[in-house]
Amino acid sequence: MGPLAGCRVVEMAGIGPAPFCGMLLADLGAEVIRIDRTGKSGLGVDFPTRYDLLGRSKRSIAIDLQNPSGLGVARALIGRADMLIEGFRPGVMERLGLGPESFETENPALVYGRMTGWGQEGPLAPSAGHDINYIAITGALDAIGREGAPPTIPLNLVGDFGGGSLYLVMGLLAALTHARASGKGQVVDGAIVDGVNHLLTMQYAFSQMGAWGGGRGTNLIDGGAPFYDTYETADGRRVAIGPVEPKFFAILVDKMGLAGADLPSQNDRKAWPELRLRLADAFRTRTQAEWCDLLEGSDACFAPVLTLAEAREHPHNRARGAIVDVDGVAQPAPAPRFLGTPAGPPRPPVAPGTDTDAILHDWGVAESERDACRAGGAFG
Repeated sequence: MGPLAGCRVVEMAGIGPAPFCGMLLADLGAEVIRIDRTGKSGLGVDFPTRYDLLGRSKRSIAIDLQNPSGLGVARALIGRADMLIEGFRPGVMERLGLGPESFETENPALVYGRMTGWGQEGPLAPSAGHDINYIAITGALDAIGREGAPPTIPLNLVGDFGGGSLYLVMGLLAALTHARASGKGQVVDGAIVDGVNHLLTMQYAFSQMGAWGGGRGTNLIDGGAPFYDTYETADGRRVAIGPVEPKFFAILVDKMGLAGADLPSQNDRKAWPELRLRLADAFRTRTQAEWCDLLEGSDACFAPVLTLAEAREHPHNRARGAIVDVDGVAQPAPAPRFLGTPAGPPRPPVAPGTDTDAILHDWGVAESERDACRAGGAFG
């Protein structure tokens, strides 16, 4: 099921953005097999299999890539794939003999996806790093947070999954379209720093037109504007408002009972501190639930600030089936949605090596080769 049904993907086991990329493709119907290590990697967070949600809807084969027979099986699988995803440092796949140039003859249409933080070249390319480092050198981290406070770390959504996984998926699908038309695959260099820089396009425009640059937390959509912020309610909860457009701000003010209260002008930056105080005082007069009853569903650009557990139960998320239950584990449903080729429900993640025999059979690896590899200890 899904628009990528029939597409074969090999994912080299890794952490964070590479497995999330594979999960996205699996969610959309691609057959994703993960080549796992035969032992512990010592990298990232060690998730119990049940909660290894980035591994959902994939099958796993555990191969010792230091074993010549195991390496041969990995080559055979990649040689049959439409796409490869790997998240090693530059040069690792080449040293294994699995670099893109080694498949130019046997699988010329292969789309070879490379997920790194710094990219395949550049002075930082060989260095270790994580999301926080990648978004730091792009300027994104410096731009997020309150005025006069240190930068706020936006989980690992901006770097790993936004600038990393989503951009690599876009690149893989674009390259797949080209490969199917031309018969020629290519390497997709998915550098997180490139993706995050690209995500900052609007901020670059703002800064050069003089609409951004007063410092962190002083601008239109970074919490600097009082009409684009969160406010505490009477019960100590929070609500979020974002009526940037004057017509929507007028609706908010009217519904809050402030239409005749002689508020400062919305776009008078000098008056923003006073406007913020007036809004803060007003929001503290009712509970979060009471503000939801009054404002939710209107054009006031309003929403309650919810925990993950509360978000699962919100009527809008429930109506759309945004969170699904898979074997008792809550998780986001596949996205986006396709009306003609809808994605099926996610399958639970599996432990490394669970599907070794089935993958070897289904992907056409000869039985004699399988037996020789198993006898030689190539499989976990």
